[in-house]
Amino acid sequence: MDDIRLFIENWQAQIGLVILALMFVGFVMERFPAAVVAILGACSFLFLGIIDSKQLFSAFSNSAPITIAAMFILSGALLRTGTIDAIAGAIIQRASKRPRLAVAEMFFGVYVASAFMNNTPVVVVMIPIILKLAQATGYSAKKLLIPLSFVCILGGTTTLIGTSTNLIVDAVARDSGLEAFGIFEITPYGLIAGAAGMTMLAVFSTWLLPKDNDGLAGGDADEEFLTELTIRNASTLRGKPLRETPIAKRSKITVTAIKREGRYLRHNLANEILNPADIVVIRTNLPELMSLRTSDDFKVGIVRKGDAGAMGDVVVEAMVAPSHPSIGNRLYDIPFLSMLNVRILGLSRFRNLPRSDLPNAKIHAADKLIVTGSKADIARMYENPNLFGVANTSALAFRRDKAPLAIAALAAVVLLSAFNVMAIEVAAILAVGFILIARCIDADEAWSSIDGNVLVLIFGMLAVGLALEESGSVTMVVNALAPYLQGVPVWAVVFAVYVLSVLLTEIITNNAVAILVTPIVIKLGTDLGIDPRPLVIAVMFAASASFATPIGYQTNTLVYAAGGYRFTDFFKAGIPLTIGVGLATCLAIVAFS
Repeated sequence: MDDIRLFIENWQAQIGLVILALMFVGFVMERFPAAVVAILGACSFLFLGIIDSKQLFSAFSNSAPITIAAMFILSGALLRTGTIDAIAGAIIQRASKRPRLAVAEMFFGVYVASAFMNNTPVVVVMIPIILKLAQATGYSAKKLLIPLSFVCILGGTTTLIGTSTNLIVDAVARDSGLEAFGIFEITPYGLIAGAAGMTMLAVFSTWLLPKDNDGLAGGDADEEFLTELTIRNASTLRGKPLRETPIAKRSKITVTAIKREGRYLRHNLANEILNPADIVVIRTNLPELMSLRTSDDFKVGIVRKGDAGAMGDVVVEAMVAPSHPSIGNRLYDIPFLSMLNVRILGLSRFRNLPRSDLPNAKIHAADKLIVTGSKADIARMYENPNLFGVANTSALAFRRDKAPLAIAALAAVVLLSAFNVMAIEVAAILAVGFILIARCIDADEAWSSIDGNVLVLIFGMLAVGLALEESGSVTMVVNALAPYLQGVPVWAVVFAVYVLSVLLTEIITNNAVAILVTPIVIKLGTDLGIDPRPLVIAVMFAASASFATPIGYQTNTLVYAAGGYRFTDFFKAGIPLTIGVGLATCLAIVAFS
């Protein structure tokens, strides 16, 4: 046993590199999630005694993961309050009039949003909006989805809080003795990289991106429901033309008719003055439907027995069974509607939404119904053999009245950290406390908005990075590289660091690259007698510059699935962008440092 311990002590630097190589293989093969590979790597160092338990758990004292978790929650609050949805909706409304300008505005908005909130939820929200924008403008969706991911990546590199990678590099650099980065310190480099990337996308996208729309994914994210809104007598909307109401201004609501005194109005609806008892027939998605049911201006859906109103205690989804006796009849005549005090809020049908109003829609097998009512009445629906899949809906209403508070919280984080009033991690935690108290987002939603895989990966890689330092592996790598870089100009070292980091980013996760490479380049700069800060900035940008594969960055993976792309589509579009953005970034670092 002593011989084994002595062997490990004498060869721990080499053992550390072997473990690191095996982790690289694990990342590339993707047999296990990246977080699992990171944890296994950390456990290997612990098992071999290269680090002890105290050193392992010291990774949890790093402030970066806490800051990242807080930023996830702040991003979730912006989504919950409908802030991102409202911005995107405004762009969609302009698309029919000025399509090129609408696309440009959309990408500019995505770029700015990604600079201040996590870019993964931005992409999740924007994918269905991009698909609608493509329909409205006539552009191929495949020419917009890859640029969506790339612009989000570029936007994230513009500020310290734009991506978790920047925060991780900053934390590792501080642990190595460097001065903390300011929130806008990297902005000049980010603007140059962003300008270079978006210029290349604008100029070369015609040749680099596929034109067809084959393989585009559908899904529930863009599922539409037929419903109707009955204007109340005390509604603030009465006497107003439809175009001036929120019903017409929200991008995910399509008005198909107005029912008035038994007549259907289907033309020139924007100028129709709304009267009490008017019924507005619309198509919308589930989150918007859930938001509409909370309005005091109208009742949503249809009801027969009593008046369940629009504020039932419970909202469930239910699917019509193929054996249902009412198939082919009107929805208004479905038996449970006359037997229970419930309200049908909406109806959805895969790729074939009824053209009629809600009560007269003919029932088909597998129609999805959104129903609200008391707990007792909804409980009886679970016993109905002609309905299956009855379950609480997961969609939540937007809290639009809280949007200014969520925006103010994020702005406060930016300003307080930018002017060095307090550390960014402190400001972020205080902002989270504020939005929870203000009910911008509920606690359970806040915790679910945190990407646990990202945090576990970061904690695992921080432990691995510490183990590589302790084992002497970092020193060994630096000593091997230093002789080749002696006397080399600073610009050449910057380019070398950038190229190494960007190559690693394309094959393994960006946060892992940030944690592993940052201490190496800091020690390398120190040994070469040059300022390591420009090298750290190069790592910061290169670790996010994953354009050439769909697996190097989360946003790429999202659009890869949604757009039905081939793996080679990312090669064609991403390799030129990687080269162009890399050249612009490195030249900016050399010029400004």
